Amino acid sequence: MNGSTKRDAPRDTGRGFAIILGTNEIASAVAVRLSWEGFDVALSYDPHPPVLRRGMSFHDALYEDSAQVDGITGKRAENAVELFEIFASRGCVAVTPLHATDLIPLRRADAIIDARMQKDRVTPDLRGFAGLAVGLGPNFTVGVNCDVAIETHPARAGAVLKTGRTWASDGIPRALGGLGEERFLRAPRAGVWRTPLNIGDRVYKGVTIGRQGGAPLVAPIDGFLRGLARDGAQAPEGAKLVEIDPRGRRACWTGTDELGRAVAEATAQALLGAHVRVRARGAARSSALMH
Repeated sequence: MNGSTKRDAPRDTGRGFAIILGTNEIASAVAVRLSWEGFDVALSYDPHPPVLRRGMSFHDALYEDSAQVDGITGKRAENAVELFEIFASRGCVAVTPLHATDLIPLRRADAIIDARMQKDRVTPDLRGFAGLAVGLGPNFTVGVNCDVAIETHPARAGAVLKTGRTWASDGIPRALGGLGEERFLRAPRAGVWRTPLNIGDRVYKGVTIGRQGGAPLVAPIDGFLRGLARDGAQAPEGAKLVEIDPRGRRACWTGTDELGRAVAEATAQALLGAHVRVRARGAARSSALMH
């Protein structure tokens, strides 16, 4: 398990433990909210799709860069020892290249949360790997591949599903500064993305932001880089690589946004409610045994 052994596995801190699949802004908003609730949180990196809104996520911690979101710090963990050290630090979450299959044996998880937002991929069945399996966004059906699902579509953001299926992706970006799809640049072909720019940089219409597979991607509008896939990222054809915020002084590219907070709050309440029910069932069993 990438250098982890039973001997050096992290001890239970007595706090809840949540595994989050994904390092994007939705995954990170959930990590922030659960950290505030006292959970030990590990975000497991997945390369599909490339993370765009890096200033709003813990993703860059994977590369030893600074990664702070709403007062919580993300730190890279390579193995179980480093996970334990991060869990012992208050106000920190672990960001790791370890897969869920590496993390699950280390410590019983109260929750596993799939926040990868993989709109066009088959979603695995998460049930049974943790106390509660939560699916965020498209392709989740309660009782089939998760215990609880949370809507991420802007029209229903934060809706908690205890039965049924989440909305499919409609492929329509929500408007920001009056613009939708116009503010994004997508990979014209599969390949390596190269860019010299950074999140928050100001760009102007016609400026080359980077190259994908040798093809230049040119800014379609003026604005600030709200989203920018990391230099060197592998991206499939059609993947979003650039997002421009056209709102001038009101542009924002750090911290959680309204959508992320709504999904994170719903996820936290689903977990806390499940824990209350578990405790209540345990108390009822104890009472029955006493009588």
